[in-house]
Amino acid sequence: MSKPVTSIWGALPGAQPASAEEPTWDATWPLRGGTAWVFYSEPSQTHVKRPVILADGFSMGASKPEELYEGLENGQFPFITKLRDNGFDVVLLGFDERSASILDNADVAIECIRRTIADREGDAKLTVGGFSMGGLVTRYALAKMERHREQHETGTYLSYDTPHRGAWLPIGVQSFAHFVKEHWGSTPIIGDALSLYSNLVNSPAARQLLRWHVETGAETTLDVADGQDQARTDFLDALDRMGEWPQIPRLLGVANGTGTGAGNNIPAGQPAMTSSGPQLNGTQLNTQTSGKQTVAQLQKKGGTSVTVSTTNFPKIDGAPGGLFPEAPALEGRPANFGMAAMLAKIIDKQEPDLTYNASTFVPTISAVAVGDIANNDMLYGKINSEYSDLHDFKCASDNEGHTVMTEELGQWILDKLKEE
Repeated sequence: MSKPVTSIWGALPGAQPASAEEPTWDATWPLRGGTAWVFYSEPSQTHVKRPVILADGFSMGASKPEELYEGLENGQFPFITKLRDNGFDVVLLGFDERSASILDNADVAIECIRRTIADREGDAKLTVGGFSMGGLVTRYALAKMERHREQHETGTYLSYDTPHRGAWLPIGVQSFAHFVKEHWGSTPIIGDALSLYSNLVNSPAARQLLRWHVETGAETTLDVADGQDQARTDFLDALDRMGEWPQIPRLLGVANGTGTGAGNNIPAGQPAMTSSGPQLNGTQLNTQTSGKQTVAQLQKKGGTSVTVSTTNFPKIDGAPGGLFPEAPALEGRPANFGMAAMLAKIIDKQEPDLTYNASTFVPTISAVAVGDIANNDMLYGKINSEYSDLHDFKCASDNEGHTVMTEELGQWILDKLKEE
C-alpha cells in the first residue's frame, strides 16, 4: 500500500520507528532553514543538468529525507527512478521546521532555486514545485522572485494535491484537540502526546493552510463567512502582493481527489466519534452539514458541557478530494476523526465509537484552483478546466490519500515534463 509523500504526523509519541531504509543521495546542500538532497540522473554526474525541485509539505519538525524518498519511490509508482531514467535530476527540498510560516520556508525555497541554478550544467529550465504545503511554498517563492525581477530559470511549476484554495480539518476535531490539551495537557507522562494535535492545528503553517480555524476548545458558533485565521489572511495578502502566481512558468497540478464530483460517501450531519467513557461521557463529534449544526459536544467529567456549532458550512467531509493522511506508525492508522478517537481512548482507557476515520483534507477544487471550497455546488460539481488558475491539471480516478504517489498521477507528470 502506498504511503503519503507528506507525513503530517512527524515523530508521534509511541509510534513505531520507520522501517524505510535510508536512501543514498549524490549530494547534500545545506540551506539556511533547510536542506536539499540531490539525486543525479547518471552516476557520472557531479552537477545537475535537468533539475526537478520537489518541496516537502506540512508536518511538525524537520523534514526527513528517508520518509520523502519512501513516499515517492516505494509506493505504487517509483517516481524518483522514473524521473532519473528519463534524464531528470531530483532535488528534494526539506525544511528545518515544516510547521513554520509558509513565507519563511519560501525563503528556503528561493535559496534552493539559486543553489540549483549555480550548480546546473547547461541551460535546461528548472521544474519547481512541491507536495501539499510545498506547492504553496514554491508558488510564493517563484512569484516573489519574479516580483523582485530575479531570474528563477523555471519552465514548469508543479503542485501535488496542494490546497490552493484552503485545506479542511473538521471544526469539531480542531475544538476537541484543544479541549483535550486544555484539560489534560499537563498530565504527567502523557501530556505531551495529548497536546500534540492541538499544537499541530495552532502552528503558523496550519493557520495559513486551513480555510477555517479555531484555536481553543471553548464554546463557539462559527459562521462560514468567519473563522479564517488572521495568519491566513496575512498570507493571502502577501501572495496577492506578489501577483498570486508566477507568470513565467507553465503551471501544472494534480489532485488526489476525483474531478467528476463523486465524493467519498461520508454522509453529512452524522456522528463520527462518540465517547461513553468515564472522563468524556457525552462527547460527540459530527460530520459537517449545512445550515446550523452542532459539530461537537465536549464533556469532561464534572465539568460544563461545551457546544461547538457552525452555520452555513458546506457538506465538506464527504466532498471529492485527497483524504486526511493516516498515521501508519500508530495502531489503527488514525486520521482526523481517528486521531480524536485515539486521544479519547488515552483519556478514557477504552475505545470510543468511531464511525469515520478520514474525511476530505484537500478538496479537488482547491488542489486544481478552480473554485471556492465554501460553495457546496462547486465542491460536488464536475471540474471545469476553464475556471482553473493552472494551465493544465490531472485529477485522480478515485478519492485517495492526500499526497499518495500513484501511477496515474505520476505518469501524467512525467509525460508533461518530457514535453518541456
